[in-house]
Amino acid sequence: MNNKNETSEKQPIDAVIYWVDGSDPEMTRKRNYYLNLTQNVNVRATQPTFYASHNEIKYCVLSILKFAPFIRNIFIVTDEQDPGIHNDIEANFPGRSNSVIIVDHKEIFRGYEKYLPVFNSTSILSMVWRIKNLSDQFVCFNDDFFLIREVKPEDWFVDGRPVLRGYWRIPPYKKMMGNFFKVLINKHLRGKPDYQPKLSFYLRQRNAALMLGLKFRYFFHCHTPHPLSRKVAEKYFSENNELLEKNISSRFRSPDQFLLTSLACHLEILEGNRNIEKLNYGYLHPIYSKRRIDKKIKRCMNDKNIKSVCAQNLDMFEKEERERILSWMDDILGMMNKNDR
Repeated sequence: MNNKNETSEKQPIDAVIYWVDGSDPEMTRKRNYYLNLTQNVNVRATQPTFYASHNEIKYCVLSILKFAPFIRNIFIVTDEQDPGIHNDIEANFPGRSNSVIIVDHKEIFRGYEKYLPVFNSTSILSMVWRIKNLSDQFVCFNDDFFLIREVKPEDWFVDGRPVLRGYWRIPPYKKMMGNFFKVLINKHLRGKPDYQPKLSFYLRQRNAALMLGLKFRYFFHCHTPHPLSRKVAEKYFSENNELLEKNISSRFRSPDQFLLTSLACHLEILEGNRNIEKLNYGYLHPIYSKRRIDKKIKRCMNDKNIKSVCAQNLDMFEKEERERILSWMDDILGMMNKNDR
């Protein structure tokens, strides 16, 4: 085995998943209470789809245990909730349930409790590096990320540094200009003073690049598992605590926020990390037609370079398409069970 593989395998790698069950009555009550107290909330950031759950967390965790068995611990970050997947883990991977650990927001927001409760995944993501006993090398997952093929440590870390999957882009000027005119038209011509444009995944990445002085381009990543260095985040925020505190102060999503994953990518590049690879993921979205979804699933099944899939806003899919996606994941996990037996 070459030195790169040895370097990655000798160091523990953890996984972090941030998750919420928006159907929980107590969570709904708490969210609505603070929504009524908060001014200038972007209405689009409070849509139920941001908090909905169709048991994606089960597929996410089981796929990690199957296709990345070298993962030491899986930390599920949540707010006084439990996904209730212990029996599923024990049925498929006896003994591994002890390595799946629930982490409450109070743990990662220790010292910053005044910003709790929080209903903003961008704020929560900013704090995951503060999980107790988290390995220096860790991989961050949304709960709608699923591994579909074997992953090796060097897919995520080489020589102890994260593998960055993405590419350079110019700033999203078109989206920025579009938002400017949308605000102008809706607020000043249509008389909608509370109008706010859709929050942009692109702009929150660009915000991170701007913070580091990159004005004319940014490194774009997409909906894939993100390998991160705890030490890099810890060092940066220890020197720039005001930026961290500003980013976590929004209980609901804000266009002024930055993504930790994007900040980490840019910090790595500026510090000489050249472990840059192409994106290798599948992406399913509710706006896609049945034909397009089927085509994408077939591509994921046939292209061995695709190792993860994101099924975004699963609750917004038509029932037939949602069941198609979950059935596909059931097949993957079913084959896993058969093979393991």
